[in-house]
Amino acid sequence: MTSPLPADPALRADRSPGVETGGVRWPAVAAFVLLACGLAWLVALPLWLGEGLASPLTGVLLPVMMFTPAIATLIVMFAFRAPAAARLRFLGMWPLRPAGRFVLFLVLGLVIPIVVVIATVLLSGAFGLVRLDLAGFSGFADQLAAATPAGVPLPPVGVLVAIQLVMIPVGALLNSALAFGEELGWRGWLQTALLPLGTWPALLLTGVVWGLWHSPIILLGYNFARPDLTGVLFMIGGCVAWGVLLGWLRLRSASLWPAVLAHGSLNAVGGVILLFAASGAVPDLALVGPLGVVAWAVVAVVMVAIVLLRQFRAGAPAAPLAAGAIEGAAR
Repeated sequence: MTSPLPADPALRADRSPGVETGGVRWPAVAAFVLLACGLAWLVALPLWLGEGLASPLTGVLLPVMMFTPAIATLIVMFAFRAPAAARLRFLGMWPLRPAGRFVLFLVLGLVIPIVVVIATVLLSGAFGLVRLDLAGFSGFADQLAAATPAGVPLPPVGVLVAIQLVMIPVGALLNSALAFGEELGWRGWLQTALLPLGTWPALLLTGVVWGLWHSPIILLGYNFARPDLTGVLFMIGGCVAWGVLLGWLRLRSASLWPAVLAHGSLNAVGGVILLFAASGAVPDLALVGPLGVVAWAVVAVVMVAIVLLRQFRAGAPAAPLAAGAIEGAAR
């Protein structure tokens, strides 16, 4: 067992002027949830009225939808004055210190999702949930052949797979720009607002809302090709699992940015199973995908390791939380 990572001075409530010291402000939370989910449905409405995910608007509307939690955050902060002051600190956007801890958790935010998703793919293959081809990459070769005009030469498929893997960190950074739109709402505002309930309730409830927020596109077949309640339930399960991990990054680093990068990293590595699936294999993403059941188990193992290493605790408060919230985060 390693010693705990260094943290700032002992957790304490910030009682500066304008800082709230009560419990959860449920009217503000309810307004945030209704706004985030309602705006998501509004953005997705053209897909429902048109061709669904086959619509040419999909590539535009899905990124726009990712910013609806950020819009909800801005509205609730100013309409409800929640919080009334030091808003950048409340959201975890500032300050970026101590620098060593901040950089360490940025690296963890980048690396952990990649490790979890690759472990999910390998375990899924080992348990026979999907057929893998780790030598010839035949499934990916089939995709390339279908997408490439006849007569156009391609490099060896192994080279193309290697390029895809090497580019994952770059993809993580690019995806983080869109992930920020979500994380500002989920781990920035909502999780922080729910912390007076205690750490675990805040993490789990944030994950449930995050999963439900995806309903407009899940019910069109996005992610799991299950356009029904089961698809929504799988999404909630995936978001709860990943939400605990991303929420821990937010609390332990006392910063929003590691969670933003982790979300971007997850999105960048999400399609890696399609690189390794064998020809003719059709992966059931509800089981073997990055948000599927196997990934839930892998994330659970990671979180157990974090708890055993005594790292499931908050860093120094970078947000003016209520006294009960700080105490809950320290538990």
